[in-house]
Amino acid sequence: MTNITAAHRAAFEALTSGRFDNFALFSCFVGGEPAAAIVAVNRDGDDYTISPLFVALTPGMILTDHDGCPCEPLQQGRSP
Repeated sequence: MTNITAAHRAAFEALTSGRFDNFALFSCFVGGEPAAAIVAVNRDGDDYTISPLFVALTPGMILTDHDGCPCEPLQQGRSP
């Protein structure tokens, strides 16, 4: 079982392909906690549409696998 959808895969492939230049980091809040999101920015007439693709972990989030085992937090200075 996976929570990764076809849309997630398409966004990841677009991000990693180098073929697109309309991605940005966007400062935001998740559940009231400061966070950052990777967004796609597209022109929409005279305006722009900002579509969130992925949101960074916030200090209060606990990332777990499908068995409920928590991941270790990424410590500053340590590579993922």
